[in-house]
Amino acid sequence: MNFLSHYYFDRSNDDANVVMGTVLPDLVKNASKEANLYPQKNEFLFFGNPDEEALLKGWKRHLSVDLLFHSSTFFFEKTTELKQLIKPILEGTPVRPSFLAHIGLELLLDHLLIEHNLIQVNHFYDKLIAVKRESLSDFLEHCGLKNESVFFKFLDGFISSKYLLSYQKLENISYALNKICMRLWPKTLSENQLAALTLQLEIFKIILEKDFMDIFNDIEKKLI
Repeated sequence: MNFLSHYYFDRSNDDANVVMGTVLPDLVKNASKEANLYPQKNEFLFFGNPDEEALLKGWKRHLSVDLLFHSSTFFFEKTTELKQLIKPILEGTPVRPSFLAHIGLELLLDHLLIEHNLIQVNHFYDKLIAVKRESLSDFLEHCGLKNESVFFKFLDGFISSKYLLSYQKLENISYALNKICMRLWPKTLSENQLAALTLQLEIFKIILEKDFMDIFNDIEKKLI
């Protein structure tokens, strides 16, 4: 799941550290794709510090949500549907339809949460801002993250840009998907392909909107 979908499960949580923890694995990966952190394997490193314990709690919730989401029938069925819609657009490109369908589904879920007023994006950013820099730095140090300055530079840009607000428009989701693909494949989609992708996302959105809350309700029931 993407940032806002993870936030949905802790949208009422007053502990900013838990909220930060629920999106921290993806923030770290976006800042440095080489970073591989496994704090859940050395929990003792964080005991005794309430802020770090809360960050770890959020991190573990992130892992639980992703596991439930990616192993769900919902995920399999929806990505299969979207893949068939976008496959013709990607002919002649190195972009894998299965990859784009996977990420596209996640961004569309974020879009629908915003559109249906089920989360407040500005509240999400407020929670990230409220986390103490020292506590987050200590947590990442205990995780063994190298070059923390790279991470914090990314985090500051992520917060200041409020980029997730752009997910309110489907054409921005197509643009975001193209940027993600550029990390793996240097050739970008053309303007015509992006327009066609947006059209297919609009078609799929109508399908997804009918039952998109099923996956959130199902995961929420299973979370500890």
